[in-house]
Amino acid sequence: MTQLHGILPIVNTPFLANGEIDDASLQRQIDWAFQCGAQGLCTGMVSEILRLTSDERIDLTRQLVAHCNGRGAVVMSVGAESTKQAVLFAKEAEQAGCSAVMAIPPTSVSLPISEVISYYHAIADHIDLPLIVQDASAYVGNSIPISVCVELLDQYGPDKILFKPEATPMGPHLSALRDASNGRARMFEGSGGVLLVDSYRRGVVGTMPGMEILSAIVSLWNALQRKDEQAVYRLYFPICALVVQQMQTGLDGYIAIEKYLLVKQGILANDHRRQPYSWSLDTETREEVDRLFAAVSKTLET
Repeated sequence: MTQLHGILPIVNTPFLANGEIDDASLQRQIDWAFQCGAQGLCTGMVSEILRLTSDERIDLTRQLVAHCNGRGAVVMSVGAESTKQAVLFAKEAEQAGCSAVMAIPPTSVSLPISEVISYYHAIADHIDLPLIVQDASAYVGNSIPISVCVELLDQYGPDKILFKPEATPMGPHLSALRDASNGRARMFEGSGGVLLVDSYRRGVVGTMPGMEILSAIVSLWNALQRKDEQAVYRLYFPICALVVQQMQTGLDGYIAIEKYLLVKQGILANDHRRQPYSWSLDTETREEVDRLFAAVSKTLET
């Protein structure tokens, strides 16, 4: 099985004016990720994965593997509202050549623990790929009890079952899973950078940030690995300030600002999102995002 670690950014799904996926922008985004130093890429909630049709999710899986072209890991988000859907997406990901899959539990209903376990068992049992159990309850869906995570880990082992715990408060939740599993749980964080320093100190093996400030995230990760405390906080503070702008409006805030900044850098052709969505940048937010992005970029020049 592929050893997953390091920086695996979440791909933004670019759209043409007619609503179709923009393959040229997708290719630029993937090329740019590897140029920045990513170890691979993922899809997730900011990929607008839950707003894609089933056919689009399968097509996107195949496109990502083709565009990645063996340069790193490809992790496909397969979470769905039914076990049958999730298993279908997981099988498609394996057939397409993905390195792993990642799944949130169903978002429309709060399930008993037995049903959550059965859902993840079904996905894991139908594929040979590693499965990342994602708790995205900080911004979508329902939390996953730590007891569920430990039970899955005990049954399948740390090479098959990994974790992306995003329940709040994230830091204590990471530590609780680490300690409950006696350090066996291999965990990724997904805070966009705002909690990366704290998460790293709690033992994550990697991060799944957005694409929009990937160069800065790579630099921060590298500074953490070499224990350069001065560089860590020089890089971290402007990243944190920018991500706070995204956090205040939830998932749509992340998507809107990420796409805006990717267009600004010439990576995406436009910032089209799938409707309906709850929030868009106003002029003053955009101006503040521009100032904070400039501050983040300046840290990379020193």
